[in-house]
Amino acid sequence: MARLILPISTSSLLLSNSSPSLARACSTAPARSLNFSTAHTRVSSSTSSQSLPLERRSVVIAGVSILWASIGTGVLVAATAMSTSMVAGKYKGQQASLSVKRGMELFVQGDVAGSLAKFDDALELDPRQKPYLWQRGLSLYYLNRFEEGADQFREDVAVNPNDTEESIWCFLCEAQTKGVEEARKQFLEVGQDRRPLMQRAYEVFTKGGNPGDLIHEFKDGQPYEVFYAHLYAGLYHESEGDSEAAKSAMVAACRTPYGIRSGDYMASLAKLLLQFTAENDCA
Repeated sequence: MARLILPISTSSLLLSNSSPSLARACSTAPARSLNFSTAHTRVSSSTSSQSLPLERRSVVIAGVSILWASIGTGVLVAATAMSTSMVAGKYKGQQASLSVKRGMELFVQGDVAGSLAKFDDALELDPRQKPYLWQRGLSLYYLNRFEEGADQFREDVAVNPNDTEESIWCFLCEAQTKGVEEARKQFLEVGQDRRPLMQRAYEVFTKGGNPGDLIHEFKDGQPYEVFYAHLYAGLYHESEGDSEAAKSAMVAACRTPYGIRSGDYMASLAKLLLQFTAENDCA
């Protein structure tokens, strides 16, 4: 009987350092020894073990020993494969995070196409990251790939239903392809944003208010509020096709203390918009 249990026990020892799930898989070894007893009973029920010649009984026991040894080996192989898969998955996740980081760096440097390539690399490595890649949506917007940008932001809102900014960016994408009024009809509804500024910005965008009111209401707010009030006022004007008003608001955003010193990703976005506006003016 020791020969029957040995392969399973050996597997348990080998796997005890792998993972709890693998250890649990090996904890079934006692049940297997019970199953062997059941199998042995089945043999005895038709032919008494006393009536079996000694050599035949040896063959039966040896055969079952080989069977359990094979099963034990199979568990070990499966467990090893599972462990290898987990390590590979962790490695891919780390590489995906590095790709996102590199994509953000390229965006800040003004290489929007390069940033999108890195974000797409991240998705290829780890598709689970897509609903969280709002940065990818911004790159798509500035590459005039508005439908894909809208899809990205809609997925973002699906997992973060209280994020006002994602819903506004979805509107900005769709305003470029469907027109402002039609895009406003499909505006993504979100929960209550904790930021007073974004609550007000959401109201202006959804109802078609005056973006100048946003700037006026937060002119004495926190540094980030002053910056974002100008930023979203500029984006509102951009959705309306008023490039001069958009440029004026973006210049003001970039000149705020927060726009100059914060290092915020959105401050880089405001500077990119000015860069693209200047390029269009020269075209």
